[in-house]
Amino acid sequence: MYARCGKVEDALKVFDESSQRGVNDVVSWNSIVGAYVQSGEVNRALKMFGRMNSGGFGLQADVVSLVNILPACGSIKAAMLGKQVHCYAFRSCLFEDVFVGNAIVDMYAKCGMMREAKKAFDIMDDKDVVSWNAMVTAYSQSGSFDDMMHLFEEMKEKKIESNVVTWSAVIAGYAQRGLGVEALDVFRRMQLSRAAPNMITLVSLLSACATLGALLVGKETHAHAIRCLMNNRNDRGEDLTLNNALIDMYAKCGNVSDARIIFQSLSLKEMNVVSWTVMIGGCAQFGDANEAMGLFSQMLHGTTRPNAYTISCALMACSRLGALRSGKEIHAYVMRNCNGNGFESVMLYVANCLIDMYSKCGNVDAAQIVFDNILNKNDVSWTALMTGYGMHGRGEEALQVFDGMQKAGLVPDEITFLVVLYACSHSGMVERGIKYFNTMQRDYGVAPMSKHYACMVDLLGRAGRLDEVVELIKGMPMKASPIVWVSLLSACRIYANVELGEYAAERLLELDSKYDGTYTLLSNIYANAGRWKDVSRIRLLMRKMGIKKRPGCSWVQGEKGTASFFVGDRSHPQSEQIYELLADLIQRITIIGYVPETSFSLHDVDEEEKKGLLYEHSEKLALAYAILTSTPGAPIRITKNLRFCGDCHNAFIFISMIVDHEIIVRDSSRFHHFRKGTCSCRGYW
Repeated sequence: MYARCGKVEDALKVFDESSQRGVNDVVSWNSIVGAYVQSGEVNRALKMFGRMNSGGFGLQADVVSLVNILPACGSIKAAMLGKQVHCYAFRSCLFEDVFVGNAIVDMYAKCGMMREAKKAFDIMDDKDVVSWNAMVTAYSQSGSFDDMMHLFEEMKEKKIESNVVTWSAVIAGYAQRGLGVEALDVFRRMQLSRAAPNMITLVSLLSACATLGALLVGKETHAHAIRCLMNNRNDRGEDLTLNNALIDMYAKCGNVSDARIIFQSLSLKEMNVVSWTVMIGGCAQFGDANEAMGLFSQMLHGTTRPNAYTISCALMACSRLGALRSGKEIHAYVMRNCNGNGFESVMLYVANCLIDMYSKCGNVDAAQIVFDNILNKNDVSWTALMTGYGMHGRGEEALQVFDGMQKAGLVPDEITFLVVLYACSHSGMVERGIKYFNTMQRDYGVAPMSKHYACMVDLLGRAGRLDEVVELIKGMPMKASPIVWVSLLSACRIYANVELGEYAAERLLELDSKYDGTYTLLSNIYANAGRWKDVSRIRLLMRKMGIKKRPGCSWVQGEKGTASFFVGDRSHPQSEQIYELLADLIQRITIIGYVPETSFSLHDVDEEEKKGLLYEHSEKLALAYAILTSTPGAPIRITKNLRFCGDCHNAFIFISMIVDHEIIVRDSSRFHHFRKGTCSCRGYW
């Protein structure tokens, strides 16, 4: 009674009093061991079980004793003690009891000893559906999907009826490893069998929907949960688990507004670290990164402490915003709180996220410092740093990291080579890029995929070697993907090759690509060639197909938060001062040689109007605001959602001659560092 009411210490007092009177029997011992197991005090349960069997009480463990202690062994992976209990079960003939056999199978599985689990399962004379479920679940959790499905099909052959536990184990196994299609397929089979799903089934199914972005199936699962579970609540913890899964599913399916509704329906007392993490992660990756940062700040001021995964989501938001100051604050928080608060086992994961954050916030040197302080680097650590150098146009450093990775004994994979080719492309290292592409399969056994070919198209295209690009695409062993044709189209935009640009656009349309950049790039090619009728035709086609061009947006981190600007934006409270300063800057740089490149004003208007439109580009407005509000000499960090405008790039080179700031711009492709009239890209971007 005391144990089931959660009063374990009171239960122990009664047990001790009984011991003093010498009236304890195996039932009493089983009760106190079971009390410790139920309360989660596994080590005390194991200690008490040891006393029972070696304390000279003349007691023999029975079926209940073993069924109590074996799950405890599995929960803390006490494999040696579990084996001893298994031996005892054989010697005492208790293994023949189906409950003991099931517990032994489950114990071995939880200790990761699948071979022993299968041996125990095979020699069981009397198996019930729980036995089969234990083995199916074990295979599911260990990722042995072939064995899992073989056993699952064997159950059918032997006409052992699968219950909700069996189905849920299979669905969960697939969902936990990102195999959403397989998970949904098993669920459809479950529905045909008329087995009713339980909470575990629904949560696993929502995870599969999140992996696939299958919003419709996710909504159907939500509706099913409301019909079948919400009116029969027995466990508030289960409700929270389901709500967390719903938040995650809606966010990853791009429906952050519905995720927010569910999150806001929870009280602060109900929320746990998972609730905060999935909402912050959803906003950071699929919604408003500023909102993610606000939620993280709100969490820090509450009672729920973030874990390593929450930290990674917050760092992702910093990366998207280019919010270096906030990223540094999170880094400081990690350093203050990493000891004894659940970060130890995942500090490498957090460190890798910090490398990514510093790189994407424009400070790859800080990323290098984090990297240097990691004791046990993994392939993600090396790749993250290599990517950072690549996006900053520091190709030589990226390749040095690649060499260091190999010297450390790590084998490059397809992602590593993708980063290497990217670094070569953005640093103008054409011949070295070609060399790595040609040797990746021969020397490393990594077959080039469509993304690698896209990198090569970009590499050769930036260098103007368009004939070689065409030959490369013709020789691809697979059908060219949209990203390959977009890379070619982008090169055609740089070199004003209208004919080849049209060809690439046609191939993209054949692939039913609705990427707005395809139409924008082709429209820009026509505009540069003065073919305004074709520009109008493309824009009309976009309207008919419901494709909207993403508006260019630039944002900058100021002392009072993030300020965002669109082209011609006058919504900012300091708009008048921004335009006055920008006009002054344009006047000053014109004196020292700046000439507006009106080819980047893609409108059929006269030259003066084109100049006026260029002056209102979002990145110029962001720069003027940053100069207006920043401390003299402080670096200015601007992020743009699209490619950097060529005229703005030229203007920034001149502006960097007359202001005492380093100007760091991250566009959709790479970083540009402007200092005293030069750019880190060296004109190759």
